[in-house]
Amino acid sequence: MEALSKRILEVLRRRNYKPIRRADLARQLRIEPSRFAHFRAAIEHLQHHGRITMGPKHLILPPGAANQVIGTFRSNPRGFGFVVPFESRPEGDLFVGPRDTGGAMNNDVVLARVVKKGRRGGQMRHVGVVSQILDRGNTRFVGTLQHEGPGWFIQPEGKGYFDPIVVDDVGAKGARAGDKVVVDIIAYPKGRDPARGAIVEVLGRAGLYDSEIRSVIARYGLPTEFDEACLRQSHEAAEAFDPDSDPRRDDITDEVIITIDPPDAKDFDDAISLRRNRDGNWVLGVHIADVSTFVPMGSPLDQEAHQRGNSVYLPGKVIPMLCEVLSNGICSLQPNQKRFTKSVYITYDPQGHVRGREFANSVIRSKARLTYEQADRILQGHAEGFAGEVVALLKDMETLARAIEARRAKQGMLHLELPETELIFDESGKVVDAQPADDSYPHTLIEMFMVEANEAVAALLDRFKVPFMRRIHPDPAPNSSREIGRFVQLCGFKIPRQLDRAAIQDLLAAVKGTPQEYPINLYVLRSLQKAEYSPLHIGHFALASKHYCHFTSPIRRYADLLVHRLLQCYLEQRLNLIGLEEVLPEAELKEIGRHISFTEQRAEEAEREIKIALVLQMLTEHIGDEMDTVVTGLTNFGVFVQCRKYGIEGMIEPGDLGLDVWKYDPRRQSVIGQYSGKSVHLGQPLRVRIVAVNVPARQLSVAPVEPLVETRPKRAKGPGRKKPYRNRPPRRR
Repeated sequence: MEALSKRILEVLRRRNYKPIRRADLARQLRIEPSRFAHFRAAIEHLQHHGRITMGPKHLILPPGAANQVIGTFRSNPRGFGFVVPFESRPEGDLFVGPRDTGGAMNNDVVLARVVKKGRRGGQMRHVGVVSQILDRGNTRFVGTLQHEGPGWFIQPEGKGYFDPIVVDDVGAKGARAGDKVVVDIIAYPKGRDPARGAIVEVLGRAGLYDSEIRSVIARYGLPTEFDEACLRQSHEAAEAFDPDSDPRRDDITDEVIITIDPPDAKDFDDAISLRRNRDGNWVLGVHIADVSTFVPMGSPLDQEAHQRGNSVYLPGKVIPMLCEVLSNGICSLQPNQKRFTKSVYITYDPQGHVRGREFANSVIRSKARLTYEQADRILQGHAEGFAGEVVALLKDMETLARAIEARRAKQGMLHLELPETELIFDESGKVVDAQPADDSYPHTLIEMFMVEANEAVAALLDRFKVPFMRRIHPDPAPNSSREIGRFVQLCGFKIPRQLDRAAIQDLLAAVKGTPQEYPINLYVLRSLQKAEYSPLHIGHFALASKHYCHFTSPIRRYADLLVHRLLQCYLEQRLNLIGLEEVLPEAELKEIGRHISFTEQRAEEAEREIKIALVLQMLTEHIGDEMDTVVTGLTNFGVFVQCRKYGIEGMIEPGDLGLDVWKYDPRRQSVIGQYSGKSVHLGQPLRVRIVAVNVPARQLSVAPVEPLVETRPKRAKGPGRKKPYRNRPPRRR
């Protein structure tokens, strides 16, 4: 490894070295495929010891000097920006003034000088000056084509600020003003010269549902069509499928087994059974679609699923991880159809404590496909039209789920109350309203059973001490306790200095049903670290679980498919053998974990953005309307508020708060009027009116219905008022 590390560093020390991706560096060094694992280990070793920096897209960068930082540039519509360092630094994110951006655009990887700007509040302030753009974060943009004078341009869409891009040769693609288009950059901005681009695709008229969906797919680079090899493999698997062909599987087609899913779901990958054993204990059966039988390791479908990472669920559209003939066909646990599953059987006592676990390959036949709303109606006593055995099963499921939920709550599991928003479309596909999504108890019921099955499989694999893909959730960062404590105190509540799961549970219980419930739940969520995929054995903080992985959704998550293969090794009594191809090295699992964590976040951001775009499009017709919001963010340039009904954030300009000079006080987490003393704090409810909507920039401007200060306060007079200091010599006479 030492010799390989030396070769890598020699390349990075060259004067003309420009940051390249890991795979390109491997090709440059002529690394043989058989040696790639050693090359990857050398890269990780150098990164761990601070000798190189790993940027996005596996970009390999030399470490910055003491007064330099390498990071991602985040721009702001006001012209300034921030550099978010790749490696943690005491200065944190660096502010970059409008004159110091060096032509950087949003998401660019940059090298910036760290400059001291004097002390404030006893602490040294630092800012950044961009000295070099190491890698462009965007080469392709989506926007609405506009015509002004003799020229054509687009205003790029999405979060983050981008200047307009001049578009040449508009006629080549037959685009018209008002069309949504995809533009590739030909020349980046330089000085006062704007960026220039060429249209590569016309998506349709701006504002239409199909155009907005296609624009988000293009912006995030989401995969759509499957190649011929994947389609051929899927159809061959479907044609060869015979549910009676495997006598080694447990035939449980006569058991009462049901699925519970959203009303528009097509891929049913989990089903439930429940019975009492001779001892009077519960035996829960969680039956998961056996995708690994149809997607062999290393096959075209496996490689495509790995690349996609997960299915993407957009309003009215699904981009599946697997071809539909599998995801909506032979892998989907449709009612009255025999399907292959992997079954986890967990035995519980009446208090919901685990007394035993077993695993099997099985063949099932679902007796009923229920929606969450139907399941809730049955539990509320409205069971007309449903089979008696299904009704009895569902009521038993509720009894067990509540026992499990109580036990897990005692163990420290956190449950945040953050209801989601459901968009309402008219017949043409246009968003006309929004409402809180259904959050009835059947959602919690299924969640409890899935968590238990995931935990059972992770505990099994841990017994064999094999590396596997875990779902990890690190403990809160050390400074989170102080930040949450300060915020909660401003909302009128207190928490202990030591923020553990019990303290968070007590806080969430105390605010339940109060006006502060939503903002505090939201703040706690933002303060916690994100869950991710990794082979590291650090547990899951929010679930209070030592062993945890994802197993229950192999149709839509690649992590689950990896775990299924290891479970198959166990069922074939091979898991303790050496040299299994299904047992991937930890280094490779780390790499896969980083990739599928990225694709998961990309899917979430794409879903969130298309919802925001569609809601903003609707709100363009409601300028002046009023809505209830809660304050969720504070800065010197504005107050951010969240509208729960629409699930969207808006910003209040300081001048719209009232007739005063407004300053942000980070210690008090408030924006305060300099003369009136009036304040706006996090978690404060505000009734606002819609002032303006900017769909391309994904921005909503609002103002309080009643300004906080309606008459300009008089400035203080008398001895208490300080005289201005004039830094000039006395006038000579």
